[in-house]
Amino acid sequence: MDIDHILTVFNRREVRTLLIGGVHFLLRHKPVLTFDIDLWIEDDAGNRLRCEEALAELDAEWGPAEETWGPVAALPTGWLGRQTIYCLSSPHGAIDVFLSVAGLPSWQQSFTTSVSGQTAAGTVYRGLSDADMLACQLSLDPEDRKNDRIRDLKKALSARESSHPT
Repeated sequence: MDIDHILTVFNRREVRTLLIGGVHFLLRHKPVLTFDIDLWIEDDAGNRLRCEEALAELDAEWGPAEETWGPVAALPTGWLGRQTIYCLSSPHGAIDVFLSVAGLPSWQQSFTTSVSGQTAAGTVYRGLSDADMLACQLSLDPEDRKNDRIRDLKKALSARESSHPT
């Protein structure tokens, strides 16, 4: 997976995203095995259009059913507004696009508490705060939670609180 290329295209297209999921946890905390990049985009018409253009540039493919799977570049403008989660494939890696995220009230609110980061190659991104990553995990059904991430996030938040007492 070429995380830097995917993030670079989204950055160049000025798609307002927050990095979420395993790649974000990997970049902020510790290595985890992940097979896709999860991006939560601001859900407005202009940003969805920029996201559609970025996905087309990445040669991404998607379809509502296996028999209609194909290049997103061939889809009519506005296709990204059909549902709230998309799992796409691309030559650069699998990309999941979220228009909403369980456990979090809004993209805008999460953006205000988000963190800025860089990949090892220097690609800039914004990602969820540890508190928001924890809220996402805790909103999942217990059998779907990643307990090691919950433990690590709680430890990071506790360490941050003890180093900055109120």
